[in-house]
Amino acid sequence: MRIILASKSPRRRELLSRIVDKFDIITKETDENLPSTVGCEEGVELLARRKGAAVAELVDREDMVISSDTLVELDGVALGKPRDREDAYFMLSGLSGKCHRVHTGVAVHYRDRVYSGTHTSRVYFKEMTSREIYEYIDTGEPMDKAGAYGIQGGGGRFVLKFEGEFESIMGLSLTLTRALINKALEDREA
Repeated sequence: MRIILASKSPRRRELLSRIVDKFDIITKETDENLPSTVGCEEGVELLARRKGAAVAELVDREDMVISSDTLVELDGVALGKPRDREDAYFMLSGLSGKCHRVHTGVAVHYRDRVYSGTHTSRVYFKEMTSREIYEYIDTGEPMDKAGAYGIQGGGGRFVLKFEGEFESIMGLSLTLTRALINKALEDREA
């Protein structure tokens, strides 16, 4: 059995290496659009399942495919990756001084079955000045991050506190991933 991470994210690769010794990376472009009727929590799980399904079609059914997706939710609105500097500023200024939720969906495809779930954390941001926001945007870090920040990088300086799992906020819940892998392996033995 091969374990495959269906993600190009260096953060997810680093996180998965904490709980899995050896894995390959295979990705396939997938539709990341969600119907407007789907909420953030349900949406990240759906996207994780979609990403994993696309890769599972390319590999042997005995291979285990792990996929994930993360969305930042502020006042019921999903904040994905910013389109440009202005979008990044809009997101970060909206997060300033508020609490938001970070949803991370994980899916494990194994032997034609899918095991999935979502982990949600709460993150509290300090008040930020326009200058602080633009200085952070100028680092380039916000441009490939959901909600326009990385808690593990420069964006961490804006965080007053969080409730939940740090790794999940980064992009891969290790607790949920480990549980889904174990469930898939248990079902194999049954």
